[in-house]
Amino acid sequence: MEHGLIVPPVYSPIPPAIHPRHKVIDDRTAAWAVQFGIGSEELRTKLVRHDIGTFAARILPEGREDVISLLADFILWLFGVDDGHCEEGDLGNDPSRLVAELSRLLRVAQNPDVPMLEGDPLAEGLRDLSRRMSRHGTPGQVVRWVDALREYFMSVVWEASHRSSGTVPDLNDYTLMRLYDGATSVVMPLLEMGHGYELQPHERDDVTVRAVAEMAYFIITWDNDIFSYHKESRADQYYLNVLRVLEHHEDLSPEEALTTAVAQRDRVMCLYLRLCAQLETTGSPQLRRYLHSIGAFIRGAQDWGISSRRYTTPEDPAGLPSTFSDTPTDDSAEALDIPAVAWWWSLLPREPREETLPHRRKNTRKSPSAPRRRSSLRTA
Repeated sequence: MEHGLIVPPVYSPIPPAIHPRHKVIDDRTAAWAVQFGIGSEELRTKLVRHDIGTFAARILPEGREDVISLLADFILWLFGVDDGHCEEGDLGNDPSRLVAELSRLLRVAQNPDVPMLEGDPLAEGLRDLSRRMSRHGTPGQVVRWVDALREYFMSVVWEASHRSSGTVPDLNDYTLMRLYDGATSVVMPLLEMGHGYELQPHERDDVTVRAVAEMAYFIITWDNDIFSYHKESRADQYYLNVLRVLEHHEDLSPEEALTTAVAQRDRVMCLYLRLCAQLETTGSPQLRRYLHSIGAFIRGAQDWGISSRRYTTPEDPAGLPSTFSDTPTDDSAEALDIPAVAWWWSLLPREPREETLPHRRKNTRKSPSAPRRRSSLRTA
């Protein structure tokens, strides 16, 4: 598609931050990519120019430098899988072969000593990552990292099934799977490792804490879809992001889809802020640190998204903002009409009964997210 969208400044109430050694970390990650031969030479050359170490330094601005380097190397490795295997490689169009290959990689993550995929650059890089995870994390954190990696692998196979058939999922299915295929949940154990603590299960597994984490995934991936639309829509290959889903299933123009997607992420951001404030009043110091790190993850992804060559594409400049907005375009407390995530809003404290507030007007603004129902998917 030849759409030169101009992305407006998006709502970001979270202050920016970055680790002071970000340049050193970035250079170290570039060297790691070369050492393990991640991706083809062409892909690797691109990845090392994308400031991935700087991205990790924004996610853990006050974290331990060795863990930030581990995170940076892992993010670059994920791009090696996503760009190399899934989007640009043959496996990305063959779900059955892809699931077999990713299952082998998962086994390497579980036990880096297994004699599988020996000599394969991605597997060797993952062996190194897995061993370092065990050095810096607790057994429980490593298990959660592997479990999150499994979720990510499952979701990219799901995307490969649509790529192979040229179909576009509906908004609800896309939202559900985007919570995983954005490779956001795999970062969460490193937020704890980076500060040398382990969040207690009764707090991490609390329904509101889990929902807040999912909201972060939503915001990060919606922002990524918005910032990457220019790059993806101009590439001569199948692509899938929320703007395309909205265009396809709601018959929206790219500009209308952009406006809708921004409103959706703004509404989730407002809910995220309210629930975080609620948790911080009663949470442990570790939970407050965890919530702070989630916020840094959101803002770090935003700052990186509007500044990295990966999305600014200077050879064909994208219309990305250079600043952020202080106000949301949609601050409604009404749930988005997306069943997979609508339950998030049920976690808000109950408001006084309507009859006790006779002068209060009920919010009747319609959610911008409801797709028109169709009997089948249209070929992209």
